[in-house]
Amino acid sequence: MKKLLFLLLTVTTFIGCEKEPITPDYSIEGKWLWSPSQNRADANTMYEFTNGFRYTYYSLDGNFDSLDSTDRIPGSETYTFDGDSLVIDGVGFKVTFECDGGKVLFSNGTKLWKLTSNCQ
Repeated sequence: MKKLLFLLLTVTTFIGCEKEPITPDYSIEGKWLWSPSQNRADANTMYEFTNGFRYTYYSLDGNFDSLDSTDRIPGSETYTFDGDSLVIDGVGFKVTFECDGGKVLFSNGTKLWKLTSNCQ
């Protein structure tokens, strides 16, 4: 009987322990908008992060949905990303995600919105 009580106490102790919160694993891969103001609607630049390269697009009318790889400006930058650190052409930034991964904030104050998100 004592062994059974000890076993139940032990199991209850481990079940009742708080677990570490699960941090979502967001990715920088994809198309992201940059705005010269704090308003996403003013975005005039889009960055595409894909396969270790960052490409840049410009749009005067803010219509980024119709752009494809033929609309990229010439050239690209290399990047690496490990979950909270982004290195673009050798310059490192700490990044945090908000809005279920639809917005990324850089340690230097830059903010990007994922093209496919509804984040403001």
